[in-house]
Amino acid sequence: MKLHLIFIGNKFIYNEALKEYVFRTVQKDTKFIDSVTYFKESDNSLFLYLEKELNSNDKIIIVSNKQNFSTVGKVICTVIEDNQVLKEGMLIPQKATLYEERSYLLEYKGAIVNVMNIDEGEKMPQILIQSMETKATIHVFEEQKEDIMSILNPLAQTYEVNFGVTAYVEGWLRVDIDSKRYGDISKFIHAAKHLLPKKLIASANIVEHIIERLSNAGKKVSFAESCTGGLLSYYFTKHNGASKILEGSLVTYSNALKENWLAVGGDTLQRVGAVSAEVIEEMSEGVLNVSHADYALSVSGIAGDTGGTQEKPVGTVYIGARSKYAHVEKHLHFNGDRNYVQHQSAMMAIKMLLLIDKETFF
Repeated sequence: MKLHLIFIGNKFIYNEALKEYVFRTVQKDTKFIDSVTYFKESDNSLFLYLEKELNSNDKIIIVSNKQNFSTVGKVICTVIEDNQVLKEGMLIPQKATLYEERSYLLEYKGAIVNVMNIDEGEKMPQILIQSMETKATIHVFEEQKEDIMSILNPLAQTYEVNFGVTAYVEGWLRVDIDSKRYGDISKFIHAAKHLLPKKLIASANIVEHIIERLSNAGKKVSFAESCTGGLLSYYFTKHNGASKILEGSLVTYSNALKENWLAVGGDTLQRVGAVSAEVIEEMSEGVLNVSHADYALSVSGIAGDTGGTQEKPVGTVYIGARSKYAHVEKHLHFNGDRNYVQHQSAMMAIKMLLLIDKETFF
């Protein structure tokens, strides 16, 4: 069954923070969203759309604001020929099989529908649709997509699972697995791990995995960011437990702060420029000295959309990863607009952190 997420109300179009909160929560509980549709208030096409969806064999989550919640219920009742009743202070269809505060579930023909309401500053109500399929996600590093497909296909047949492979950045593949009727995902992952030692992490969220491993080891990490402007730090601080492992991030956008905060040499900056292997190395060393962390990541580049030169075009990025025992750096070129270059840079830095200490992270 496919899962459709439907937003009803102007605030879900214009309030990015609220919309992203709802989207994150739904995705966390249901694993995968097949499509997302938005309706403004008083959109006359809503009835025909819901009539079509309710006659499908899919799962549907409808998120409305409080103002439109009962209106959505009326539309649903019209489609399924039902009446609204008062339950738990809500007007909901009589055929609703399950309901909690600000959320109810009903089944109609082959469709399963969860309707809920949320306004600004409120906690997301309980999602009553549960995933009916067993699913899992693993991450594989330092392998090509074609090679991984060849390695995993025989295992998928043996353990009766399906899988799909997506590339995040070069050398980092995400593998999404779902079970067939008699499939065994745990045995599939165990066999894959045996074939890919020090390359496979059996965790859906890599940053949460890093937080858990560093917490258990009593180790910490710090960042020195330039072109990513704090994005790398955000990747970590949006997760619970980040305070246990993240000392902090120094966003040194200017050369002056690279010198004053990270002790990058002025002569180095003058000689090779801020976007260079030498500066990245000194940035990572500087943030490690300042923070006394166990690991440091440093990023400097030209995210664009302007600022590039013939020698260093837009998308040129240098990334350094340092532990107390090793240092590696990469000269990369990413395509895309400014934000995509920044996100690719942050993802590559996270990958480099994992690979600099495989004993801890794998």
